[in-house]
Amino acid sequence: MSTNRVLISGASIAGPALAHWLRRRGAEVTVVEQSPGLRPGGQAVDARGVAKEVIRRMGLDEAIRAVCTDTAGAYVVDAEGKVLDTHRAEENDGDGYISEIEVLRGDFAQVLYDDTRDGVEYVFGDRIADLTQDADGVDVTFASGDQRRFELVIGADGLHSALRGMVFGPREQYVRHLGLVLAFYSVPNEFGLDRWLIDYHEAGRSAGLRPIHDASQAIAMLSFPSPDFYIDYRDVEGQKRLLREQMAGVGWETSRILEHLDDTPDFYLDQVAQVVMDHWAKGRVGLLGDAAFSASPMSGAGTGLALVGAYMLAGELAAADWDPVAGFAAYEARMRTYVEDNQEIGRMHVQMLTADPEAEPGPEPDMEALMALIERAVGGPELPDYTGVPDSGAR
Repeated sequence: MSTNRVLISGASIAGPALAHWLRRRGAEVTVVEQSPGLRPGGQAVDARGVAKEVIRRMGLDEAIRAVCTDTAGAYVVDAEGKVLDTHRAEENDGDGYISEIEVLRGDFAQVLYDDTRDGVEYVFGDRIADLTQDADGVDVTFASGDQRRFELVIGADGLHSALRGMVFGPREQYVRHLGLVLAFYSVPNEFGLDRWLIDYHEAGRSAGLRPIHDASQAIAMLSFPSPDFYIDYRDVEGQKRLLREQMAGVGWETSRILEHLDDTPDFYLDQVAQVVMDHWAKGRVGLLGDAAFSASPMSGAGTGLALVGAYMLAGELAAADWDPVAGFAAYEARMRTYVEDNQEIGRMHVQMLTADPEAEPGPEPDMEALMALIERAVGGPELPDYTGVPDSGAR
């Protein structure tokens, strides 16, 4: 039996991506997921720049592209539907406002699960209830009552990470609300969408529609500014009331989109937030993806950070001969600038969306510095080849 037993909490994108690389590096991997199975649908996620190279190294480029939304681009419109601006998917080598690799989160997770299910143990409908670590490993008690020991435990359980709270402290220490609330849900495609996303903005609020593979359906996207956000994530009816209140009177097709709130099967609303931490590991427990360094959906980089982080974390742990102190430190060193650049992009995007149109305009941005930031944020860090590190699945 392998002596490198790793438990990953979370089976969305970051967790299965890490499972892929850990398995290839020789670890014995278990993924625990509180949901009873993979969660379908969800918002569209993008892979840009360096993330596309990670997908290629995983051998999943063809599989991922096969489930892309095939969005041709985006129209920014006024209240009458007149096109004000156009963004095409092929712009900026496919790394622009609309990425050439754009996939529904559930479809992306399914590809990663199908890729890893034969070599990774998945435990659905369970969660970590308690853990105790020592110099040699981590004793884990699951909510089901099962007790097991692992050499490493990784939290890839998202913005509201339970494992982060258990090991590193309460969420208030790390989660930074950016002053925006985002909602999305499925609606019938009664709006004539055909491969083009439509986006409308009014006084700090936005409403949009995104096409998906099923031409009879679309995804509605709504956002509104909110300096504070306290609503219970379990109170779905309260969230819907809040959304109706905040979006009342917004023009374009907003009222028609809101008419489908009570019928949609997949409503989601949450704060737009970032996770800011000095360190992403404590002893033999580490964090990955949104649990460690959420850049917010407004960065457009969550999937890229998860994929690149998974590649780096598995590679650095293996390169350090599974010494958690050295492996986690090297992972943080390689990822830190990439994370901070994308978090800055996320903050800037929120500031643009929530700016008061009646306020005096601020100073003109330094466009040269801004373009350099975007280039760094998309291009990301150099990917080591990890020559000499075990790789049982090189393709």
